[in-house]
Formats: sequence, structure tokens, C-alpha cells
Amino acid sequence: MSGRSPDRRRAILDAADRVIRREGPEASMAAIAAEAGITKPILYRHFGDKSGLYEALADRHVRRVIAQLRPEFAKPSADVRGRTRATIEVYLDLITANRNLYRFLFHRASAEDSRMRSHMTSLVRGLGEELGQVLAAEGVVPDPVRAQVLGHAFVGMVQTTGDWWLEHPEVHRSAVVESLVEVIAAAFAVVRR
Repeated sequence: MSGRSPDRRRAILDAADRVIRREGPEASMAAIAAEAGITKPILYRHFGDKSGLYEALADRHVRRVIAQLRPEFAKPSADVRGRTRATIEVYLDLITANRNLYRFLFHRASAEDSRMRSHMTSLVRGLGEELGQVLAAEGVVPDPVRAQVLGHAFVGMVQTTGDWWLEHPEVHRSAVVESLVEVIAAAFAVVRR
């Protein structure tokens, strides 16, 4: 919101991060406000409403994830499997290290707020589009439409599989990574025929 101190907003987001990491995806707005040393009305004054706070958290964290994934999938390399593996491993590292924030943003906030669900979908869709552009630009998938389809499919597949894996700690991480790499490599093999 205009007229609000960017430093104060950042401090509130820092407080929200601490509470969500500590209490999990069910963290309350009252707990976030208390952690920030303010009241709920003041919290909402800085973000407009609960949706505004959710969107600010999503922008902060999802954009950070995208910034860390981008160099992996944009690394020019003939070794598609290695690049795919590295990208998936970075993603799984990030969601594992930030499990409560991930669940808060993708499950709780998106489930209870349609504006937030649209915002999260837009952020993930943007990553799929970017991957599609990389695939087309490098000639990995020469047809730009097919490159977009595969870029979105790969991003969606990795995101939903990572989500599933967080709920199944008995499944070894390497099995998840290698299974995803196999599917993506097989898709590339079909495209190149």
C-alpha cells in the first residue's frame, strides 16, 4: 500500500516468516501481529487485508525460489539429464528447508483465498513459460508451442510431485529425483524423433 514504510512492511514479513516457520501453516494473523509487535488492524493497514499479506509473502518466497531455479534450468549444457537433475534437486532442497512456508502458501493461503490461489498460479505459470522459452531458444524443443506445453508440464509435474513427497518422507529423495529425470528425459527423446 502506498504511504506505508517499506522497512516496516519488511519487518512485518520477517515476523510472519518466523511465526510460520515456528508454528506451521496454521499460524494465525494474531500471532503474526504479536510477533511484529503490532495489532491485527495495523497489520492489515500495511497490507490491505489478509490476501495482501499472503501475496506479499508469496512474492517474497516464490520469487526467491524462481531466482534460485532459473540459473539451473538456463545453464547451457548438452547434458539434459544432469541439468534436469540439478534443477529438481535445487527445488526439493528449497521446499524441504522451507516446508512450513511452502505449506502455508500452497495449501492454506491458496485454499482459503481465491485471489491468492490466482496469484500463486500466475507465479508458477510464469516459471513454466520461462522454461518453455529456454527449451525453444536452445533448440531442445524446436517447436515453440510444444516447448511451452512441455515447460508448463515439467514445472507442474515437479511441483506436484515435490508436494506429494513432503507428505511421504519414507520415499527416498533420490527415487523421486531419478523418477522425475526419467520422465523428463523420455519426453525429450520423443520430441527429438
